[in-house]
Amino acid sequence: MKTLKHYSLLLITIFSLLTSCKENKTEVIKTPEPAFTKEGILTITKSTDNSKALLLDIEIAETDYETQTGLMQRTSMKENQGMLFIFPDSRIHSFYMKNTKIALDIIYIDENLHIASFQENAKPLDETGLSSKVPVMYVLEINAGLSEKYMLEVGDKIDFTRL
Repeated sequence: MKTLKHYSLLLITIFSLLTSCKENKTEVIKTPEPAFTKEGILTITKSTDNSKALLLDIEIAETDYETQTGLMQRTSMKENQGMLFIFPDSRIHSFYMKNTKIALDIIYIDENLHIASFQENAKPLDETGLSSKVPVMYVLEINAGLSEKYMLEVGDKIDFTRL
C-alpha cells in the first residue's frame, strides 16, 4: 500500500510538472533595417583632368561600433549614397561582407585622400577578408559597379564635408 501511495504521488508530480511548464516558444524579434542618415557630402575628382567624377551623400562610420557594423542588414542603398569609414591611423585594413545584403565596391583611401586600392563587386554575405593591400586611413563603400561606371582609378582624389 505504501508503494502504491508513492507511485501515485510520483505520477501526480510528473503530471503537474508536465502540465504546468510553459511552452518553449522561440520568438523571433525583428529589428528594423537601419535607415540612411546623411552626415556629409563626398566628392571624387579624377586625377587625370581634375573633373568631378562622383558626388555622394555619405554616412560616416568612425566609432568602433559603427565601423564594425557598417552597412550590415541594409537591403538597398541609393546610387548617390555611400558610407565613409574613418580610422584613427593609417594601416592595412580588411573588410568582409558578413550580414551585408547588398553587393558593394570597397574603395580604400590613403591618408592624403587619394584612392589607394579597390575591392570591386564584393559579394553579399561573404565572410572572405577583403584587404586594402596598402596602408589606408579611409574606406568608402558604394553600390557595386559604380567604380567601373564612373571610371574611378587609383590616384583619384576624395574630398568630404561633414554636415
